[in-house]
Amino acid sequence: MSSLRGNSRRQSRRLKNEINVVPYIDVMLVLLVIFMVTAPIITPGLIDLPSVGQASEVPASPIEVQIDKEGQMSIRLREGEAQFQSINTENLINEVNLLAVNQNPIVIAADGEVPYAAVMEIMDQLRSNGFTRLGFLVNQDTGQ
Repeated sequence: MSSLRGNSRRQSRRLKNEINVVPYIDVMLVLLVIFMVTAPIITPGLIDLPSVGQASEVPASPIEVQIDKEGQMSIRLREGEAQFQSINTENLINEVNLLAVNQNPIVIAADGEVPYAAVMEIMDQLRSNGFTRLGFLVNQDTGQ
């Protein structure tokens, strides 16, 4: 009889080939609680954009590309009493190359009703032709 009892003990002491997942579940629940508590505390990144009154001054003699609300473009070298010359988008790069002698910066003055896509298309056209000093001309009224 004793041999039968000893045999049953050996079978109960065998190692199991299973992973005990209970400790992992406990750790996951603790992490879940920590994240649930800390998530509302973390504030998303805020961007402090400068107001128009704090914008830097425009560098000397930039090239101004003006776009009115009908989409008509004109260009001038912004010095003295230079007058705007009417141009189209096909001639934009040629006209800018004629005026840009010292890598002048280019400012785009677009009417507020001009679609954003049209302004970005002109900006992309200038940037793809090597003009990297681009900016926007804004109305610097600070009395609002």
